[in-house]
Formats: sequence, C-alpha cells, structure tokens
Amino acid sequence: MTIIRTTVILIAMATGLAACSDSRGYGGGPKAGIGTVAGAIAGGVIGNQIGSGGGRVAATAIGAVLGGLIGHEIGTALDERDRERALAAEYQALEYGRSGAKVGWTNPDSGHYGEVVPGPAYESSGNQCRTYTHTIFVDGRPQTASGTACRRPDGTWQTVS
Repeated sequence: MTIIRTTVILIAMATGLAACSDSRGYGGGPKAGIGTVAGAIAGGVIGNQIGSGGGRVAATAIGAVLGGLIGHEIGTALDERDRERALAAEYQALEYGRSGAKVGWTNPDSGHYGEVVPGPAYESSGNQCRTYTHTIFVDGRPQTASGTACRRPDGTWQTVS
C-alpha cells in the first residue's frame, strides 16, 4: 500500500472517529476530537507497520480505531497544562534520559501525572532515534502509548511512530 493511499485512509478514518466525539454524542469537545484524530493516525501508522500483505489494511484499520479510542480518552481528560508537562517530560527523556530510566511529570492543579521511559538511542537513515513509552495517569487509571522519535536536523524530536 502506498504512503499516500495509507495517509488518505488514515485521515478518513480519523475524521470519522472524531465526528463521534462531538458534544452532542459521545462527548468531550475539541480536546476529545484532537485526541481522537491524533490517536487514530498514530494507531493507524503503527498498525500499518505491524501488518503485512493482505492483513496490512486490517491492521491499519484496527490500529486506527484503537488509537482513536485511546486518544479520545486522553484528549477528554487532559488540559493544556497537562499536555505541556507531558511534552516537556518526553523531551527530557529523549534528550537526556538514560535508557530505561523514568522521567516523571505531574500537574498539581488537575492531579494528572505520567512518566516517560526512553529506550536506547540508535541511528536510522542518518538520524538519532529512540523508542519510548509514555504512561499517563488520569483519575488513577494508566493510559500507555509507545512510540519512536527521531531527532530532526534542527535538533528537535519528532515522533515517527
């Protein structure tokens, strides 16, 4: 499946899932919609990489749906300060963290907290990359996502899966 076709399918699925998160139905408002779309796209990309042959389309669809559901939950609950602290912890973990060492964050205003655990650094296509796991606790319930980030030429980190 080509990258363009996969991207079009993921955007269509993400948009469809986001439509389910409006304030009249499932609820959550704009944060839930953003979380749904971001989660669906990330889940679809991961599913696409896991699947092979004819099962790749199914893996992409399943990944998009599961990612959208998880993204909706996180997006509904997290406020701007939560996201700022979570992203700052991701940066600290990727930039300075030892492989396997937790980098925590907390928002005393909302009570939400989380931890990022970076994996070992490696090189891919000339870029420094790291895998990581980010667990966010909302009302004491963990939501865990894993991904890979690579350093861009400008020094920032970009999640690639």
